[in-house]
Amino acid sequence: MRVNHQIFILMICIITLPLTIMSGIVYLFSLQTVKNEYQNSANLILNNLSFNIDQYLQSIETGTLTAQLDSQLQSSLVHWSENKNTDPSDISIKYGGVIEQFISRIELTVKNVDSVQVFAGGRIFYSADFNQSDYNTDDVFNQDWYKKTLHSQGKAVLFGAHTPFLRTNSSESVISIARVINKTGTRTNLAVILVDIRLDSLREILSLSENTNRNFLILDDEGGIVYSSDPNQEQLLKDLGQPGSQAKLQAHAGNYYSTMNGVPSYLNFITSPFSGWKVIQYMDEHNMTKDAAMFRKILLWGALCSLVTALLFMIMLSKRVTKPIIQLSKQVRAVGLGKFDVDLSTQRQDEFGVLYKGIRKMVEDLQEHIERSSMTLAQQKVAQYGALKSQINPHFLANALESIQMKAIIAGQRDIADMVGLLGRLFRIHIQTGKDIVSLREELEHTRLYVKVQQMRFGDKISYSEKIEPGAEMLPVLHFSLQPIVENAIVHGLERKSGQGSLEIAAFISGQALHIEVADNGAGMTEEDFAKLRQRLNEAAEDTLGSTHIGVKNVQDRIRYYYGDGYGIAIESQPGEGTKVILRFPAAKAISDSPR
Repeated sequence: MRVNHQIFILMICIITLPLTIMSGIVYLFSLQTVKNEYQNSANLILNNLSFNIDQYLQSIETGTLTAQLDSQLQSSLVHWSENKNTDPSDISIKYGGVIEQFISRIELTVKNVDSVQVFAGGRIFYSADFNQSDYNTDDVFNQDWYKKTLHSQGKAVLFGAHTPFLRTNSSESVISIARVINKTGTRTNLAVILVDIRLDSLREILSLSENTNRNFLILDDEGGIVYSSDPNQEQLLKDLGQPGSQAKLQAHAGNYYSTMNGVPSYLNFITSPFSGWKVIQYMDEHNMTKDAAMFRKILLWGALCSLVTALLFMIMLSKRVTKPIIQLSKQVRAVGLGKFDVDLSTQRQDEFGVLYKGIRKMVEDLQEHIERSSMTLAQQKVAQYGALKSQINPHFLANALESIQMKAIIAGQRDIADMVGLLGRLFRIHIQTGKDIVSLREELEHTRLYVKVQQMRFGDKISYSEKIEPGAEMLPVLHFSLQPIVENAIVHGLERKSGQGSLEIAAFISGQALHIEVADNGAGMTEEDFAKLRQRLNEAAEDTLGSTHIGVKNVQDRIRYYYGDGYGIAIESQPGEGTKVILRFPAAKAISDSPR
């Protein structure tokens, strides 16, 4: 994945994504907070409205209740009832005026009263300025409202919004309070009083709280609409008639979410303890949460801006950073493949310009160094090959030794013949093998022949032993890698030692490597000689003619050439105690010996 893509994803993960999640959490929290504030304020408003409506209705009821305490009205109603069969004009003059004055007092003291009527002794009384021509009083005593009032036995009866019971051709709705006027201290029915009240009073009470966000609805105890802010009353009744709403409205008070006039709304309601009416407040849920919705839009726009910023940053980063890096990596890869004619020119003066100029200078120096090193190495290899070739010619030596062996046998010199024969076999093995890689077992056979030659030379002075871990014999090693080490141990270690000397070859597998140890108890090396040898082994291949330990150096170079710098030779030595040479090869797959 490109760097700019990684940085883009990183910006999304550490900026945009957390901002979006935080925005969602903050929005939900603010939404709930706004809803709680609206609900709390709605409950407070609704309780106050319900209280004010009850206070108003109670004031009207109190006005009708004074009929029980007005002695003049009581006396007039009693005489009217007792003398209702006499000349009505005489009664009206004597007692009717008192009843009409009582009606006028109620109309004056109670606000928005539409009309007040008192039904006594089969007659209806009005205030003095009342227009009786608008009313039809036929059969009034058989109407349902009148019977319901009589049945209440003096308690006030509240009637929801309706057209006036007696008025003709009226479309203005009123609410009514009716009650029986009993004789003081008894249950004797003297009259029935009916007070019609215009809805203006309810509008005035609710107008202080009504706005575009809030609507009110008042239902009487029978589910009829007493008052509605919305003229579409049929749809409101239909919405409230849904099973979910009906179940919730059975409670005394509560709140819930529903649909009103096709708009998701929040409703809360309370039931008046005085009238039994339900005052319902409902508001558009969208209007409730519009402030939170605006806040949500701001948060989302912020998240979107951070995303756009991340995209712009990615584009700018791609143009100014990623593309130059990709181009530079391609050119460096081409240099790694040996193509030095790459274009590393740039006009930039920032850090990238410095980097391009530095790499261009490095490539030029590298090309020059490679050309110079290649020429030097080629000359060195040619010289080394000629020197090594002149050092030893196995074919020539093998043939010459066989000739000497035949001469010794003819002359009866059996010891000389055996020794020469071992040398001939030794060189013949080297000629016949013709391989660079052989098994450890083959290499050990070659080494044993060399040791036997040396034992014939030194007699019992040199003892030889092997300690080979099972499975190690068939692992591959470089051919002709042990004999130079053994030769070095005998010439520089055991030959210089006075007395019995021992030589041991041990082989074991450790991890992924084969370790071969060649140890002697010879003279060892001084610290100075040991330091020089280690330095020579770690130097690059060079012309070593005339130096000591040529064989050890050649083995080291060959191992590293075949297997890399992780393998080769390590040496341990103490003066007078001996030397140990450790050869390290990779523990590769075992090989089978090929026939000679």
